[in-house]
Amino acid sequence: MSNGGRSISVLNVAEKPSVAKSVATILSRNQGMRIREGRSRYNKIFEFNYSIRGQPCRMLVTSVTGHVMELDFDDRYRKWHSCDPAALFEAPVRKIVPQDKLDIKRTLEEESRRCQWLVLWLDCDREGENIAFEVIDICTAVNQRLTIKRARFSALIEREIHESVQNLVEPNQWFAHAVDARQEIDLRIGASFTRFQTMLLRDAFVIDSVGDDRNLVLSYGPCQFPTLGFVVERYWEVQSHEPEEFWTINCNHRSEEGLATFNWMRGHLFDYTCAIIIYEMCIQEPSATVTKVRQQEKYKYPPHPLNTIELEKRASRYFRMSSEHTMKVAEELYQAGFISYPRTETDSFSARTNLQAIVQEQLEHPVWGSYAQQLLDPGSGLWRNPSNGGHDDKAHPPIHPTKFSPGENNWSQDHHFVPTTLTLDSGVTRPPPLLSEADLLSCMDKAGIGTDATMHDHIKKLLDRFYVTKDQNTRFSPTNLGEALVMGYDDMGYKLWKPNLRSMMEFDMKAVSEGSKSKTEVLQTCLQQMKACFIDARLNKEKLFEAMSVFFDRSNRSVREDQHGTGEVVCLCQLCNQSNMVLKQSRDGNFMVSCLGYPLCRNVVWLPGSVSEAAITSSVCNSCTPRPIHMIQFKFRRSEIPPNYNVDHLGCIGGCDDILRQLTEICGTGSRMPARGRGSTQSQSTAQTISRQQMCTNCRQTGHSLGDCPSVVSAASHSRTRRRSTHDGEASVPCSRCGASCTVRTANTANNRGRKFYSCQAQGCNFFVWADSLDSGTGGGGRRDSNGVSSRGRGRGSRGSTFVSPKIDTRTQSMNTKTRFLEEQWKIKKQFQLVLSRVFPGRTLESILGDGGRREWSSSTADKAVPSLQNRTWDDDLA
Repeated sequence: MSNGGRSISVLNVAEKPSVAKSVATILSRNQGMRIREGRSRYNKIFEFNYSIRGQPCRMLVTSVTGHVMELDFDDRYRKWHSCDPAALFEAPVRKIVPQDKLDIKRTLEEESRRCQWLVLWLDCDREGENIAFEVIDICTAVNQRLTIKRARFSALIEREIHESVQNLVEPNQWFAHAVDARQEIDLRIGASFTRFQTMLLRDAFVIDSVGDDRNLVLSYGPCQFPTLGFVVERYWEVQSHEPEEFWTINCNHRSEEGLATFNWMRGHLFDYTCAIIIYEMCIQEPSATVTKVRQQEKYKYPPHPLNTIELEKRASRYFRMSSEHTMKVAEELYQAGFISYPRTETDSFSARTNLQAIVQEQLEHPVWGSYAQQLLDPGSGLWRNPSNGGHDDKAHPPIHPTKFSPGENNWSQDHHFVPTTLTLDSGVTRPPPLLSEADLLSCMDKAGIGTDATMHDHIKKLLDRFYVTKDQNTRFSPTNLGEALVMGYDDMGYKLWKPNLRSMMEFDMKAVSEGSKSKTEVLQTCLQQMKACFIDARLNKEKLFEAMSVFFDRSNRSVREDQHGTGEVVCLCQLCNQSNMVLKQSRDGNFMVSCLGYPLCRNVVWLPGSVSEAAITSSVCNSCTPRPIHMIQFKFRRSEIPPNYNVDHLGCIGGCDDILRQLTEICGTGSRMPARGRGSTQSQSTAQTISRQQMCTNCRQTGHSLGDCPSVVSAASHSRTRRRSTHDGEASVPCSRCGASCTVRTANTANNRGRKFYSCQAQGCNFFVWADSLDSGTGGGGRRDSNGVSSRGRGRGSRGSTFVSPKIDTRTQSMNTKTRFLEEQWKIKKQFQLVLSRVFPGRTLESILGDGGRREWSSSTADKAVPSLQNRTWDDDLA
């Protein structure tokens, strides 16, 4: 501690300005203390001389105002639409000094440059220790030679302050790490869930509980949400309580002195029949008998021996007997030899009284006889002489029993009794009360939600976010918004609104403060667990929509395209290289992937109109560059895609996905069916159809369709007239799309087992053709009936298909490509659906065709719509 007798400069930093003033006043004894301004006008600097363990010191005492730094994401991730909310679980974070604390930071830097010691006077809890290390980081950044010490105190009194400064300790790094872990966990979880549910729900519903719902933030906090859960759970208990009627037997006995009420030990019965039977039994036997006296052990002074006044008081209190009636009964008992003389003022026994002989009289009693035996046992240690009340009339001893009696048959009703009233009354169960503020704080404290310094903040946040309301009795009820959020997560099966997850996190953070776990270990475990919950919650976001729909109307407000949808990031935009491409859903229900840089960047990828659901996955495409490009899980409407495509597809928009490209070409990018709740958008569908007809799916040129493409026609014609032989003797045909050799294979499906077909071997090419279709010059192959309809596979085909196949012209079938065949089937199906929708409005194609496999259309029905359909036979198995 010695510095050669020279004085050293010590920078003392307290947590609040008031603490700094108190510490400085105590240490300086208010003598020779100079006060000057710092950079912040609220945090003054106190200077005085002091000696620490013999070392002369020039003390400088200043303060902060709580945390000097705050944890936040890097600038790239701070905007709400800057990234997928799931990315916030791994996004870089850093501690920064906010704008309103920069003056405090400058004061610490300036003063620490010319000091040799830094003494920290922060609160001696985890939060205070974390603030201490924030101060250390700021000061050591400008002066690495500082000697750092910690003052530990619990009261701002002279003895504690002087003792703490003379016994400085090292700061506790483990405490600070525990708070760092909590801050990072809360930031990542809160930001990800808050962005997710706000962007998902705010513009989708009219939330009438707030004023300007466009600026509403549907926040989520790991402590805030379980606190809301306590309120909602109690509210649900109240709402779900079903009043249940019960019956109880009440007994009263009225005497001249008043009414004595006796309680039924059974309490109440919920079965009316049982209650009425017991009640009738009581009516039939009107005499009530005291059979048991319940005793409860309490620590209190034993009563004095009984005198007359005390006998009357007790009889009135316990039996509702008048004093007159009490003395009458006592006289009768005295005369029968059961008690001593009842009229006495004496409340103490003389030394000559043989008390043990009185007790021995009661050894045979079935109720208290065993207790009397224990009193007389010297080994039990229970015997105590009665206390002395201080009154002795010198005539009679206190009232006491004189002989044993098991009960007498000839005693009058006044010695037991007939109830004045005996009623069977009904009642109903009542729900528990709503949580008061005291109750809510107790729940939070018991579950480890928050700290004593933050609990009130979590409650205030619920009120500020319009999740709960508080009445004049300080009892909380959830708003529709708060209840909907809890209900949505509860329907998902995740107890995010329960305190369990947060309690486990608090347990882990306590382990960090004790040094048994590292901060890195706890962060990794907690964040992995919560990210899995987040991904699952996003996949089940419909549960949130359903819960919100219970309380709020859907919004029809006009919103910007870049604000609509979930905002889930797919990849970085390759057009502007600045903003992300996100998955969205337009107002008419169609999905797209568009750039968040709109309107400066208008890059957009429209997805097939047959998509009913789409969700970003964590999988990344291994083929497309630059990475990462996240895969999308698609679900298509079965009725709007050809039968050989699956309704579920994990696809990529980067250009490598042939299936997605084909369905975009076949189905277009607009919905074929009118959006739910809106009329048909015929103009859009027409424009989309024209656009598709002007784009060839084979050569990618405009001006003609696939059926008019010269390369397809010439290749198909050439394939019918010329065959090549492969090296193993098997015949092959050239691919009409890429020119590669197509090898012959044999089908093994139930409908086409043993049938030969050709398929292209080139990577990414899906060319396919049946061998018998090449021989017959048709695209469908097999025999044909008189109407030109293929009869192959009737009765065992895809029974549930919505595709039908009328007569196909030979010239059309000669195209010999799978794509051409599917396109023609698609056109026929859509034309047929249009006809059926007019003839049978409101019915589906499946319900019209039925399960029989084919349907004869009557001429009276068909010719009303299209004459060409008259007398035709349709077979849905051909699909």
